[in-house]
This record gives sequence, C-alpha cells and structure tokens, in this order.
Amino acid sequence: VKIGVPENYDGIFPWYLAKYSDLLLTGDDEGIFGVDAQFLYAIKPLDREKQPSYSLQTFTVEVFVIDKNDNVPTFIEESMRGSVQLGLLKIPFMRVEAVDRDDRNTAHAELRFSMMEQTPRIPSSQMFFIDSVTGEVSLTEEASTLDPEMCGRYKLSVMVKDMAGRTNAFFTSGIVTVEVTGNTWASPDPVRLQENLPGPYPIPISQVKWSGSQAAYSLDGEFPEMLFTISREGVIYLNAPLDRETQDQFHISIVVERPDGRQIAKPVELRVMVGDANDNRPTFPQAQYHTVVKELAARTEILTVQAADNDDPKTDNVRIFYRLVGQIPESPRALFRVDRDSGVISVQADSMEGTAPQYTLTITAEDAKLNSSCTVVVTVQDENNNPPVFSQHEYGPFHIPEDALVGTTVASVLARDADVRGGDSWQVDYRLESGNEEEVFTLVTDRQTNEVSLILSKVLDFERESEYILVLSAQNQVPLVRGRYGPLSTATVSIYVDDVNEGPVLSQSHYEVTVREGEEPGRVIATIRGYDPDSHPIYSLQGDTKKYFSIGKYSGELKTVQALDREENSTYTMEVIAVDGNSSLSASTLVTVQILDVNDNSPVLVGDYSWKYLCTPRWEDQALVLASRDSDGPQHGGRLNFSLRSDATVRRNWKLTPINTHTNLSLNIPNLPPEVYMVPFTISDSSSPPRSTFINLPCPCNVRGNCKIAAKPLQGMPTIQSTVGLLLGTFAVIIILIVIFVRLSYQNPKEPSKTSQERVPLKISI
Repeated sequence: VKIGVPENYDGIFPWYLAKYSDLLLTGDDEGIFGVDAQFLYAIKPLDREKQPSYSLQTFTVEVFVIDKNDNVPTFIEESMRGSVQLGLLKIPFMRVEAVDRDDRNTAHAELRFSMMEQTPRIPSSQMFFIDSVTGEVSLTEEASTLDPEMCGRYKLSVMVKDMAGRTNAFFTSGIVTVEVTGNTWASPDPVRLQENLPGPYPIPISQVKWSGSQAAYSLDGEFPEMLFTISREGVIYLNAPLDRETQDQFHISIVVERPDGRQIAKPVELRVMVGDANDNRPTFPQAQYHTVVKELAARTEILTVQAADNDDPKTDNVRIFYRLVGQIPESPRALFRVDRDSGVISVQADSMEGTAPQYTLTITAEDAKLNSSCTVVVTVQDENNNPPVFSQHEYGPFHIPEDALVGTTVASVLARDADVRGGDSWQVDYRLESGNEEEVFTLVTDRQTNEVSLILSKVLDFERESEYILVLSAQNQVPLVRGRYGPLSTATVSIYVDDVNEGPVLSQSHYEVTVREGEEPGRVIATIRGYDPDSHPIYSLQGDTKKYFSIGKYSGELKTVQALDREENSTYTMEVIAVDGNSSLSASTLVTVQILDVNDNSPVLVGDYSWKYLCTPRWEDQALVLASRDSDGPQHGGRLNFSLRSDATVRRNWKLTPINTHTNLSLNIPNLPPEVYMVPFTISDSSSPPRSTFINLPCPCNVRGNCKIAAKPLQGMPTIQSTVGLLLGTFAVIIILIVIFVRLSYQNPKEPSKTSQERVPLKISI
C-alpha cells in the first residue's frame, strides 16, 4: 500500500493518515508514526528533503512524502567568473549553474535564469545575454563594439528562479565577473601579387590565427574554385597564375568555425591586388577603316584611329605610339601622315588632284614591346572641276522625213567630261536653249555614256517648218567648284525636214447630220472639210444607192437631191472619200443623216367594220372596238383622240370610250330601232396643231341572232287556281320552246356576203 503525505504539515497532531485493519507497525526507527484503532498517524511533520519515503510493516505501507516548494534555488559557485574574446559571435563563452533541493520532477525545481544588470554600461548597456534555461552566457550584436582598452572587465547581475520563473517563485541573485581579452583574429594586410607569376605553386601569400579555442578555417569569395586555399594552420595559398585583365583584385572572406561547424566569429577579409605585366598588345577596334578625302583637299585631317591596350592604365604598359608603315599604291609618296601620339591621319600634300582614286594605308600601334596594325582605305572623292565640252561646235545637218513617227531618234551627240566616270561630277544634263519653242523635240540622256539623243515628240509638217536650228547646252548635275561653262559647253544642231507627198486629212472621222423631211432638194446639209498640203482633195460619195444626196467635187458640200420622207426611211448612212489630186492617197469619213419627223400624215381608222353590228336589246353588253394609226413618229402621232360630231342626236345615241390604244363605240341609250346608222366622229393626232380625219362609220343595229330580250317577272298577287294553271301552261310552253331552239341550233347559217352586210349581221358579238 502506498500513500502520499505532504511534507511540513503544520496542523493538529496526531495527524491521521489512513485506516487499515490488522495493522502491526514496524520499521519506524525514529518513532514518527503510530497506530490507534486501526488508524495510522504521524506525530510530527515530515521533511522530504531529509527522507523522501518510509516503509512500515507487518504488511508494507509505503508513505511517500509529497514535495512542497520549501527550498530556495542557489548558485553552485559563489564567485562566478568567465572570459570572452573579441570578435566572438553569439556563441556561449561560459555557463552559470544553480540547484534547488525540491523535487526535480516538479515545477518546484524548474529553474530559469535572467540578466538583471551590466556594470559598467559602456560602450553599450546590453552587450551580454544569458540563456534562461541553460544559463549559457554569450555576446549580443551590440558587443561588436567591445574594446578591452576602454573596459576590460564587466560585472553581470544574474538571477535564478524556481517554479519556471513564475511570480510566486523563490529566487536568488548572483554576480558574474567577465574578463574581456584580445584576439589575433583580424583581417590580414592586403597582398599585391604580380600577374603571371612563374611559380612553383602553391605559393603562400598570407596567414590568419584564431587565438581562442580550436578552430577550422575556410575561404569564400568570387574567384575560381581552388585558386586560393587555406590550411588548418590558417596559411592562405595561391594555386595558379593570375591575370590582371581578367580580374585585377580579389576580396577573400576567411571564415572560422568550431569543429562542430558552428561559426565562432565574423569572417575577416583578405584583399589581393594583381599587379600588371606588359602582356597585352595594343589592338584596334576594327581591322579596316574607310574614309573619303576630296580631290582638292589640302593638308587636312581625314581620320583618327585609336588602339586600346588592356594593361594597367596607371602604367607605361598602355602608352601607345602610331606609325604609317605602308601605302598602296606607293606613288606619289608623302601624301599622308599619322600623328605619333594621337593617331590622327591627315593629307600633307597640297592637293589630291591627279592621284589614284583609292589608297590603302597600313597603320601600326606599338607599346613598349608589343604592336598590332590596321588598314585604312582612303577614297579620293572626285570634285566637279571639269565642265563638259562638245567635240565640235556644230552638228548636222540631220535629215528627217516629215512623216516620221513620234518617238523617232533624230540625232545623238556627246559632251565629254574629264571628271571621274559615273560620278555626280561626270553626269551631264543637256538642255535645248533655243530653236525648240514649239517643243517638237525632247532630249533623252543615256546615264551610262552621257550621250544625248534628240527624239521627235510632235508630227512634222514640211509645208509649215522645213528646218530647225537647235542650240544645245551641257552642264553637270552638281555645281562646278572650279572653272566655268564656256562656248565649248554649247553646240548647234541643224535638222532638215524632207518633204513627203501626203494624203488628204479629213477634219472629222464621222459626221452626224439632221434634215427635216420634206425639205426642198438642193439644200446644203453639211460641208466635209479636208486638208491636203500637196494638192486639193477631190470628194465623192459611196453607199448612196438611191441617189438621194450629192457632194461637191471640190467644195465637199453635201446636198439633198430630192425631198426626203421619214416614213419611208428615217436614217441614211454613206461614206465620203477624199482623194489626193496627185496620187491615189485618200481618206474617208462616215456621214449619218437623220430625217427629222414632220406632221405630214393624218390618222386613219384601221380595220373592216362593215360586217359588224350591235344588238339593240343588249346595248349594255356590246361595243365596237375601233383601232387607228398615224404614220408619223411618236412626237406627232403618238396618242390619237376620238371625238363624236357636235350633234345632240349623235351624242345622245352613241358613246366613245378610250381603252389603252383603242376606242370602244357603244350605244348610249337603252333601245334603238333596228336599222343601219351612220356614226360621224373625228380622229386627231397629238401634234400642235393637230391633223384630223373625219369618219362616217355605218353601224347596223338589229335583234337577230343572239340578240334576245330577257324575261321579266309578273306583277301582282295571283290566286292558287291561277297559279296552278299558269304553272302548267308555262311548263308546256317551255317544252315547246326547247324543241324549237334545239332544232335551230343545229342549222347551218349562211355566210353573210359583203353586198348584204347591212341586212345580215355578224354572229360575233362585241
């Protein structure tokens, strides 16, 4: 049986702990416990730190003393001392320790450390840090200003608390004395190494040393791998030659670490500077240069070449000198020079006139022991110092027939120019100064040869102009820089036009003529105009088969031979031919004569109406369709008008109704006795004034054939007996009539003759 009893009980004794049956107390050597009526009791307080448990017999009762926080934590050492080296990072340099007699498995003995104060507070008030759990003391970031000469000893007031540092915990304070010591851990002096050292490698160049605990070293920085290395003793080695032009200095970071890999202090830096050796020849940025110098230039700068040397600019290794070592072609010599220090190339001759069109120069750049070269191509630019000149003052005479086609080349001449062929100074522009005021000729220049051609641009006429004297001038496209244009730059070109027998030429290719019909013969309706510079043209007509027209043999006057009728023919087309009197040369033109309409025809009634008739009983359903015609054109005979004679009886009995292009004649009253009536009316055209035709149209009216009267209903109210009688009688009459009508419908009627049309009506109803 196990029971727990708290220590340091301050209540009433005896203190009853538990009840057990048959308990026999043994093992209580100190006489702390007793038994009374099966109750186990204690007679004084228990102290866990003195004895944490008791075992009582006959059966075992183990009494555990429960811990109470009755002990104050204490530092193990009364005088706590430590030392710290300059440059140390946040790595513990000492540890403070404390104990608490309370139960370690409870919070009563859970200790926490804290920094209370730093004395003195220079150069910063918080240069030390203590780990609250482990008690390890280290430097803070502010400790970078530690200086043993300013302050070599610090007293740190520290505190330890139990109960994990709670507010009701027991605590103890103590003093830690820290000695600040110097250190050899510092950046080594810069090292200057010559590039391309001959070796042997590796070469030791510097050394560092951590004066504290055991340490390991490593290098870091921007340099090729294994170019620099460091030994365990802190010796730094160079393992390969250096090249200043690749990298002229190195910043090597030296790292110090504990054997477990934790960095001890901040890295220090070694600066390695690379010294220059004259191992680079001067080089030009381009292998070849091109420049241009004018032909008349004298002692002028034309180009500057600059070489670069990658050696150290602070040394004489980069001092460059320039020399002109070659010229092609070599003659004439001493045309060019180059400045020894600046590389300026210039012309030292008084003029480049008459020299080669191009020179190739070789320029070298030299330092103390190395050199390189480039080529400079100098093009001599031609200047316009020579005007173009003709080889002769007069050209011609050139002959050209007057019938030459436009675009014909009349002549070609050349003005020579002594400047460089193909250049702007050599190109010649020609101009006709006089003799071409009517622009009969144009100039076309061949830019490959400078030859100019005179091209015919208009038709020639010997009879008008038989000779042309042209003044031709030649000038360059660019201004002259020396000299002037004189008489040699001007020439005269003579051109003669040769006469050619020409055919006649008509002024128009087609004539349109209008003539009113009915005009009296002999009237001049058109004049055909032709021209023949060599003779007078003779005119004739072709295509006038009916001989309606005539033309004057020499005058070209076209006349009518007889009156023309548009209704017979509205258009005449013929050809007029003009023949050269001295040859068979001819020209022709078409003449179209349009005949203008005149209102010379009256409208007429069209059709035969002698056999037609109207049914008197069916006057509302019938009409005679009257057609008319006018031989004139639409202007005069377009729309025809019908009108009845101004007679009261006629206008009462008859009616004319225009429908589209026709007119209907019908009865105007319900009934007209059967007989032949004469219907008087007039047909007029639409001209102004109009032409009219009076017509008396015979119109038969009868009741024959299918002209029947429709049955009409009876008037009044019949009786039943009369109604029955009437019905029976009506049926009998209807039967008789049907038989009669059937028989009549099968009879063949005789054709009406023209002599009896008034008595026999047409069976076609209108």
